[in-house]
Amino acid sequence: MTTITGSETLEAIKDCWKHIGVVGDQSCPKLPANIHCRNCDVYADAAQRNLQRPVDAHYQQDWASHFRQLDAGGAVRDSSALVFRIGREWLALPTRVFDSVAPQAKPHALPHRSGRGLGGIVNISGKLYPCMSLAHLLGIDELNAPLAKGRHTFARLLLMRWEEQAYALPVADLHGIVRYASAAVQAPAATINKGLSRFLSGVITEGDLRIGCLDAALIGFQLARLLR
Repeated sequence: MTTITGSETLEAIKDCWKHIGVVGDQSCPKLPANIHCRNCDVYADAAQRNLQRPVDAHYQQDWASHFRQLDAGGAVRDSSALVFRIGREWLALPTRVFDSVAPQAKPHALPHRSGRGLGGIVNISGKLYPCMSLAHLLGIDELNAPLAKGRHTFARLLLMRWEEQAYALPVADLHGIVRYASAAVQAPAATINKGLSRFLSGVITEGDLRIGCLDAALIGFQLARLLR
């Protein structure tokens, strides 16, 4: 197996998205079908090559220093969560419970198993996942959600794993991974609807967002219960 050096990897990457893609003049013939460069195989190949670059000592030290920094309140950011939106609600689950994120896919209905939060089965990269509705479980209205301003939104499937069982969870938007101090987690507001509040372990703030942290164990238990 040939070892790829950092310089060789960078030279092999074609950053066409900066010239003929969404950042460039948008003349790429693949753009109409892919909608965005991030959905293109060329972009995915470039990302893979970028991740294969060797990591030097200075890079490791810089990121180690970054993650050791204290937040504004002086607490260590010792926790991380994946933040997503369902309806109007921004929610989060610990990053450790997720395998990956996938594009939205239409589930195939199962005979005599409609409703109760199970939307059907989805095929993601050749693997079948039960498609579970967190909106149904949490009592969230998915209609009439506000449109995001200043950026595109893309529905996604979050591939979650709990006690050896995998689930596909549809979400309306994905914010990404957020690091926060567990000591700074606040209690949920009394105005949150009761259906959602019983699943929350607390609330965190990220910029202008107020994010409800879901209890991973309780969510996992309820998903397994809905799947029976």
